[in-house]
Amino acid sequence: MNEFAVAAGEPRSRVTAAGLAASLAVALMTTHAMAWAQKFPSKPVRMIVPYAAGGPVDLVGRLVAHRLTERWGQQAVVENRGGSGGALGALAVVKAAPDGYTLLVANSGPVTVYPHLRKSPAYSFERDLEPVTFMISSCMVLIAHPSIPARSIRDLVQLAKQRPGTMSYASSGIGGLQHLGMELFQSRAGVKIVHVPYKGAAPALVDLVSGQVDLMFNNVLISAAYVRNGKVRGLGVSTAKPSASLPEVPPLASVFPGFDVHSWMGIYAPPATPKDLVAALNRDVTAVLNLPETKQRLSELGADVIAGGPGELAEFARKESELFGRIIAAAGIPKE
Repeated sequence: MNEFAVAAGEPRSRVTAAGLAASLAVALMTTHAMAWAQKFPSKPVRMIVPYAAGGPVDLVGRLVAHRLTERWGQQAVVENRGGSGGALGALAVVKAAPDGYTLLVANSGPVTVYPHLRKSPAYSFERDLEPVTFMISSCMVLIAHPSIPARSIRDLVQLAKQRPGTMSYASSGIGGLQHLGMELFQSRAGVKIVHVPYKGAAPALVDLVSGQVDLMFNNVLISAAYVRNGKVRGLGVSTAKPSASLPEVPPLASVFPGFDVHSWMGIYAPPATPKDLVAALNRDVTAVLNLPETKQRLSELGADVIAGGPGELAEFARKESELFGRIIAAAGIPKE
């Protein structure tokens, strides 16, 4: 007889019956969870893009939403909710019901940058956002208005040193990847360029094209077309290797060894979203990302499909948050 049964004063038959009952209960719960996940979604799903329409996160969010709508037979609706570097949109997801019907299409801004810019953050990405899918990775590109007499990275550094504090660059806002990328560039180059923050990447790019500002460090997904048609000049990409969509633009690492900044996007759900639902969402987003037509379109834009799991996204975000914390501290960007 089992020693635990003897200690409890129970016969073997009762222990066996209890074990069978427990196994049956687990099986029923698992079957119920699988059925729930299989029924999802039964109504439209909101995909919150925490930036203004027209930017890179919006572009990818709408592409994925379109493919999910086809897969689900239910609308995946993109909702633009910009403000505070993406934090307002993220907070809406943090406060949403954990039922899978409200998702966040995120990049570094509201996830790995936000906690380092607030004295009292309204949420923690590690505690209050449930990672679902690591979607894509791409590079940034340093672009200039054609009137700027710089045709290479070295030309730009020389020009900025000749005109200290008089050149300007646009960004999507304080603490965004455009801002942090330029802070890193200025630190490596030993130059000072005036920061002009905007409420999103799209209006910043509009002013660059019109000549209101001189430079911008922007996602290649949006910038490549403007470089190709000559509306802006590409000076350098942020990753160690050239971008497939702009092979003629050299890496910044060719002048500043070790310069390697990636732009990424992922999907998050509200806290306490059931694991089986997270798994179902990851399965569906991964499936649409791996569609040949989706991969082709993203490749044309300069993005690499990652389609990673929740754990991969969580670990990447943790490490990037540590990196951006150091960059923000070194740049002396004040906390609000």
